[in-house]
Amino acid sequence: MRNLFLGASAACLAAFASSAALADEGMWTYDNFPAAQVKATYGVTLDKAWLDHVQANAVRLSTGCSASVVSAQGLVLTNHHCVSDCAQDLSTATSDHLKTGYVIANREEERTCPGMQAEVLLSIKDVTDTVKSAASGKAGGEFVKARNAAIADIERTNCAGKEAVQTCQVVNLYQDGQYKLYTFRKFSDVRLVFAPELATAFFGGDPDNFNFPRYDLDMSFVRLYENGKPVATPGHLVWNPAPPKDGELTIVAGNPGTTNRLLTADQLAFLRDVSFPMTLTQLAELRGRLIEFGKRGPEQQRVASHELFGIENSYKVYVGQLQALSGPGFLDGKRQADAELKAKVAADPKLAAATGDPWAKIAAVQTERAGLYAPYVLLEGRAGFFSPLYGYAVELVRAAQERAKPNTERLPEYADARLPLLEKEITDAKPVDKDLNQLQIEFWLLKVREVLTADAPQTKLLLGKDSPETIAARLAGSTLADPAVRKALWDGGLPAIQASKDPLIQYVLATDGAARAARKAYEERVTGPSGQAAQKIAAARFAVYGDKVYPDATFSPRLSYGKVAGWTYRGQTVPYATTFKGLWERATGQDPFALAPRWEAARGKLSDDTVFDFVTTNDITGGNSGSPVLNAKGEVIGAAFDGNIHSLGGAFAYDGSINRTVVASTAAATEAFVKVYGQQALVDELLGKPFKKGGR
Repeated sequence: MRNLFLGASAACLAAFASSAALADEGMWTYDNFPAAQVKATYGVTLDKAWLDHVQANAVRLSTGCSASVVSAQGLVLTNHHCVSDCAQDLSTATSDHLKTGYVIANREEERTCPGMQAEVLLSIKDVTDTVKSAASGKAGGEFVKARNAAIADIERTNCAGKEAVQTCQVVNLYQDGQYKLYTFRKFSDVRLVFAPELATAFFGGDPDNFNFPRYDLDMSFVRLYENGKPVATPGHLVWNPAPPKDGELTIVAGNPGTTNRLLTADQLAFLRDVSFPMTLTQLAELRGRLIEFGKRGPEQQRVASHELFGIENSYKVYVGQLQALSGPGFLDGKRQADAELKAKVAADPKLAAATGDPWAKIAAVQTERAGLYAPYVLLEGRAGFFSPLYGYAVELVRAAQERAKPNTERLPEYADARLPLLEKEITDAKPVDKDLNQLQIEFWLLKVREVLTADAPQTKLLLGKDSPETIAARLAGSTLADPAVRKALWDGGLPAIQASKDPLIQYVLATDGAARAARKAYEERVTGPSGQAAQKIAAARFAVYGDKVYPDATFSPRLSYGKVAGWTYRGQTVPYATTFKGLWERATGQDPFALAPRWEAARGKLSDDTVFDFVTTNDITGGNSGSPVLNAKGEVIGAAFDGNIHSLGGAFAYDGSINRTVVASTAAATEAFVKVYGQQALVDELLGKPFKKGGR
């Protein structure tokens, strides 16, 4: 399927004709799951007890991934690429866990993942009226400020005194249509238990990414600890090692990252014409620089490999999404859907009077947005281009400045409820390669000069009379790679920041005003007006379609339902599953189709017909990585790790005939853990057998 063009299908365009979800479509919140629709379609009853059990064991990771509790001792299943940062951080020049895997003998060898936090949803509370009333009558930047202040106060009040064990987050749903307070139980001590080799988890590399057939064991495990001991989780999800059955019901419980299905046609056109082309150009160039960096030597190749994986993955996602938006008739279908909703609103005089014409307001905003977008992205959104040291400097400076303000007057990411995780991410020890960090800062400054031009005041502020290369080399002298330095600056607050002689801290203090100004302008002229208009559209959509509408993804807990199923596209039928036999046939001995040594040694030990990976019709997107795939009994039968090439258009619409979720099966994992990795204790734990001292 690697060469099939990703385009908008007739079914996908037809989905625009109504905002009500189609069968198998939707990333549903726990408090609005369409159990009746599942019953009607699949004959399976998923009652409140079933949903509560899943909710209590579905995990959100601060790495931007999903996971699930699968044993009585706090064992958590996720994807390899969700813990690859951790594996990289725990590696050294002589111990490369991405290359050889993280395979240990007992719990004493489980090591803390720096900066990682796990969260489990406890409750959902509607706070829409409180947030909307706080921002009522305000416009532009004042609207954003009032909304953020209300959210910060709600989060602080509801978690007051419980910050050590809980996180409170107000989740924006339906493009400012609803606000819900999500309260999570958090775990700050998350330790790596098992990770296969990158060559195994990502067998087939970029050529196979977002494609199927797949032969990847993209599974890893971490464990939740508290007070130095594994957390007791007796009500965990059950691990089912049986293979999936074609056509059986599947539920995915995860945290889908971002979709744009509720945007207007004008907003989508902006993504197609302005946002995506700029992003793709910059990612492509950065990818080339990382590849060249990796050619300097084995250590450079090691430290750059994870960054390169992320860039290549993002690049492919944006390519697929741009192709979907550019497909024949795609935006025409969205304009038709917008027109249908407008017509239904116009047919109800009372609703029409309350709604006005928010579509026209959003269209007008896009003109403003075009001029503000590049400065906002380069100075704020992607400033530093993933440089960890620059990121530390900005967070330290802004946290010190914002913490000096009342909670409700801060930038939202520095509100009281967000500070514990931010402090952990800043102060936990993580290795930093200074040469790679220098490359990232240099690339960022080159893009600022190229896109904003050398004459722009922001460029002059950032560069002065120096070149990007000169400044990046000077900033390489920063001491922020030392966690003790970061800890001292965090604890010392604004006085420590102002007194610091660190070149990166000084640089951010001198230049961050330009980034704040770009952000303020964007919020006043884009975010604020768009949010107000979106509230009107959301209210109209609720009035017309009721609760049959699901919200766009926001990296918050969701459920999707579907079934195990292959697909047919342009006359080519793709079976629903692959097997170990297919892996041996696909292996060539050359990257990215080279087997890890353990797997070469296991030839003949594994059953050829064991299901390796499979696909389902579940509606997912980025952020769902690591999500448990459950059967009707709520048992884990796999971990979602990818989508097929058609699913990339799922950012804007879902087509159940060809959109597929790609899943690593528990059947393959159970067999491989024992026969390839010698991890019998891990399998025993997954199957609920008694814990033996010295094991897991």
